Amino acid sequence: MNSKWVQIATRVVALMFVIAISFYIFSIRDRAQEFAKYSYPGIFLLSFMAYATVFLPAPGVAVVFSMGAVFNPLIVALVAGAGAALGELTGYLLGFSSQPVVERVDVYQKMVAWLSRYGSVAILVLSAIPNPFFDLTGLAAGALKMPVHKFLFWAWLGETLKMLTVSYAGSSLTFLLGK
Repeated sequence: MNSKWVQIATRVVALMFVIAISFYIFSIRDRAQEFAKYSYPGIFLLSFMAYATVFLPAPGVAVVFSMGAVFNPLIVALVAGAGAALGELTGYLLGFSSQPVVERVDVYQKMVAWLSRYGSVAILVLSAIPNPFFDLTGLAAGALKMPVHKFLFWAWLGETLKMLTVSYAGSSLTFLLGK
């Protein structure tokens, strides 16, 4: 019985953390560009914050696009991909903490089925393409208790591939416009 209370307490703390970080990041979204002046650590932080919000919009891809024009696009992609993957842990934690609630949502059930069937490939593909549903993937991975290192690795790989495309697009546009 004691371990059940520890599990409930852990889920409540994780849920409160996700809600708090999402609202904080959403509240400072207008000042996000200020972090870019810190070069690669700023890009990492911006990417982390943009992807740590759950279901709230943040300017992550736009920052990577513009920073790809200013800095080395490969390093921008690697740093932004790492920040984004770590930021996606909030969705994972939300899925872990609210499993009994989200289990009843139809879209979530479809994501669980897809993730159960395709596992790591689903994480890779859904994180590599810009889509608003990756938060559901994190929720499903957390609820399914996918090992966090496995979720992080495949999310990092997919996010880095996406950021590489966006970063080089920003760099190429600057080159084409004759910077």
